[in-house]
Amino acid sequence: MSDKKATLTIAGKDPIELPIYSGSLGPDVVDVSALTSQGMFTYDPGFVSTAACESKITYIDGGQGILLHGGYPIDELAEHSDYLETCWLLWNGELPTKEEKERFIELVTHHTMVHDQLSAFFKGFRRDAHPMAIMCGVVGALSAFYHDSLDITSDKHRQKSAIRLIAKMPTIAAMAYKFSIGQPFIYPRNDLGYAENFLHMMFSTPCEDYKVSPVLADAMDKIFILHADHEQNASTSTVRLSGSTGANPFACISAGIAALWGPSHGGANEAVLNMLEEIGDVSRIDEFVAKAKDKNDPFRLMGFGHRVYKNFDPRAKVMKSAADDVLAELGVNDPLLAVAKRLEEIALEDPYFKEKKLYPNVDFYSGIILKAMGIPTSMFTVIFALGRTPGWIAHWNEMIAANSKIGRPRQLYTGPAQRKFVPLDQR
Repeated sequence: MSDKKATLTIAGKDPIELPIYSGSLGPDVVDVSALTSQGMFTYDPGFVSTAACESKITYIDGGQGILLHGGYPIDELAEHSDYLETCWLLWNGELPTKEEKERFIELVTHHTMVHDQLSAFFKGFRRDAHPMAIMCGVVGALSAFYHDSLDITSDKHRQKSAIRLIAKMPTIAAMAYKFSIGQPFIYPRNDLGYAENFLHMMFSTPCEDYKVSPVLADAMDKIFILHADHEQNASTSTVRLSGSTGANPFACISAGIAALWGPSHGGANEAVLNMLEEIGDVSRIDEFVAKAKDKNDPFRLMGFGHRVYKNFDPRAKVMKSAADDVLAELGVNDPLLAVAKRLEEIALEDPYFKEKKLYPNVDFYSGIILKAMGIPTSMFTVIFALGRTPGWIAHWNEMIAANSKIGRPRQLYTGPAQRKFVPLDQR
């Protein structure tokens, strides 16, 4: 029990004492669960002031620009760690030993193949289907193939499902891309690293094996790390809410993919490229910057500022460095990338942007990297989903292991009061 209390006073009622809890970091939270017995609920649209769960996985301080996984700063993980090690950290709360990491990589590597019959699912989609639509359907369908890991009360089953999901997501994502462009699927290779293997499956063909640049593989690995988890965001909350019903992990991750698809969430880096295409040329940048500064103009610069981070996105510095490396490696001469670089310069120099703290965020730089690599915008959110999978799994597993209650938000009802039904002939 908490020693700290808050007292809520409501006219005509006795004061209500509410416990106050403190986490290891972050603001205190007031436990309002006792209000239900008093015939009241709290009202918090979007749950922006509500702690819906207790978690040990990720901590964000938006005001200070801090993102920690298991207590480790995201920039240190991106510089010194790799994606699969970060997955282990999210799932276990500690960095792996050398032996644990080697065993984990071996497990993931040997589960990257998907059931051959799963390829038949792709034939049911139109060739111009959005890859995210395909991902939702195919990931959800995994439960039809892996009946031996659907007992969510079993630690072993949950672990087996987690390994399968993290291993097969790159394969399914690459298959969605290959299907959309009419090329044959490429099998994964056990001699390649995680990010390397994904790029291999994306760009190799039966006629020519794609030679993966270490610079590009490193940049892709960083994209995965920087998107691995972001606390209780919309898609993670969706996975938790779905999982609270006892649904199988494949269905829950599919629900997370669907939530991520929204342009206000995972579609942000795709929106960055759409914005760059709208601007079109460096000569038009001043025109669009003026539009962005005009409060009466609906145009907004995408990829600048962040809802959570009020100063700067701690992931952006890492992503900027990776973007610079990729552009130098590829020597790409693309007008849209020239627009992006000029916008970046303006955002870092212009007093308007500096005053409002509209700095380039992770979506801005990841969009530039993916564009330079030749990855179409329709695949951007798919890659986000691929990277976010370990975070979704970590939160799902944490919730199941804690025997959490089924999620059941309440509402402020503003519809008609009870009324008498009127027969059709009297209306």
